[in-house]
Amino acid sequence: MAPELDIPPRFYGPLLETTVRIVTWNVWGRYGPWQEREAAVIATLTDARPDIVVLTESWTTAEDSQCARLAGPLGLPHHAFSGVPAQEDESALSGVAVLSRWPITAQAGMDFGALRVQQATIAGPRGPITVYGGVMDAWWPDQGRQRQEAVRALLEHLKTSWDDRTPLVVCGDFNADPDSDEIRMFTGRVAAPVPGLSFYDAWEAGGTERGCTWANTNPWATQLLWPDRRIDYVFTGMPRRGGAGHPLAAELLGTRPLHGMYPSDHLALQADLRY
Repeated sequence: MAPELDIPPRFYGPLLETTVRIVTWNVWGRYGPWQEREAAVIATLTDARPDIVVLTESWTTAEDSQCARLAGPLGLPHHAFSGVPAQEDESALSGVAVLSRWPITAQAGMDFGALRVQQATIAGPRGPITVYGGVMDAWWPDQGRQRQEAVRALLEHLKTSWDDRTPLVVCGDFNADPDSDEIRMFTGRVAAPVPGLSFYDAWEAGGTERGCTWANTNPWATQLLWPDRRIDYVFTGMPRRGGAGHPLAAELLGTRPLHGMYPSDHLALQADLRY
């Protein structure tokens, strides 16, 4: 006779059934026909209806910003941004933006070696959500050491954000494949830099097939002569009460051209998380 199972497990308590939708997307700054690409970004995200969006290689100038341009169409009026001088346009800053449907109560831009991060604490309707959006500037395959040092430093910092009730989300463009040591640090497949801190990989939990966000079906991506790669991620801290942050579904966005144009050289990653 099979033993009786405790469902849901008492470890988490009653599991949350409500969700939050998060999208991370490297939108490739002001490269190429960026206005036309941005229109495709807006159209794609409007259809997705996310609650929180992390944009890497987002931009701002003295007169304008991508956050301001997207806020109205997407219904995401709250944002945080930090950046550095853009390579493609000396009048702009390029960086990481967090856009939210709900108020941002705290924010900070930080650097962890090769990893630039924008943090935002979001006052959602069912409690706070802590988001760290990042872009890894060490993007060539032989720069694994720089990426590992950056991820280790980030994880050591994240220990200060530990809260067993609050979803902790780390997402963005890490320029590393799932089998790399830097990504395996998040998921516990190598020795954890910070004991007690580990993460779900949203694509592993809720996606299908390979989930490549750098794909040669996208003509903007073929210039680097890379194979198809999964290099953009949504990580969520575990465990949390009620399974807060547990990924239930994940999918790619921006997989087809709109009006003959792909929105970016990366595909976007969408994740639905318990919240």
